[in-house]
Amino acid sequence: MTSLPWLIPIAPPRVATRRTQREGARRVLNVAIAALGLVLTLPLMIVIAVLIKLTSRGPILFTQTRVGLDRRALTGAGGNTRRHVDAGGELFTMYKFRTMCVAEEQASQVWARPDDPRVTSIGRVLRKFRLDELPQLWNVLIGDMNVVGPRPEQPSIFNYLRQQIEGYPRRQRVRPGITGWAQINLAYDRSVDDVRQKVAHDLEYIRNQSAFEDLKIMLRTVPVMLGRRGGW
Repeated sequence: MTSLPWLIPIAPPRVATRRTQREGARRVLNVAIAALGLVLTLPLMIVIAVLIKLTSRGPILFTQTRVGLDRRALTGAGGNTRRHVDAGGELFTMYKFRTMCVAEEQASQVWARPDDPRVTSIGRVLRKFRLDELPQLWNVLIGDMNVVGPRPEQPSIFNYLRQQIEGYPRRQRVRPGITGWAQINLAYDRSVDDVRQKVAHDLEYIRNQSAFEDLKIMLRTVPVMLGRRGGW
């Protein structure tokens, strides 16, 4: 029988059900860990907020639009044909503790680097231990992110990187995360080549994702933070 090119392939009901169940289990784990994390780190976050306010002018939190889950990847609709006219995924507001001077943080979209003059004294400590990411636990609770997943990027940088790196939009098949397989193995990005390595790790994670893998990555994140590996 001749195939009809306009028909969209649909996963068998049992396969779709198993996939939905796996996604549900992962989501429950991520929400539970995020809720627990918010409760346990609340005193620390209050101290961080006070220190940021006392040592530099500007807001405590830094908010920025990031590219999130591409829900078309869950259904097969749209494929790659529409990505040149949209953001590549749902846009959401991501929260972080502010680590840079306000004017510098708003004016520049370049990658941070070691001894970056834009970073405040408190911000340098937060970035070394990756504590600036703690407010994203709220993003997890409201459904924008998971604890584990590829890091979300700004729309302008996302558009640039998907032209430079093959397969980059495939990262949006899952919710972005606070930590991930790439984050516990590699340092902060300084170039497109660094991002290319992280994309390879992200796609490996997507192929092997499970609630158990998420839990392992969460546990391995703790020594990365305490050891200040890859942060600046």
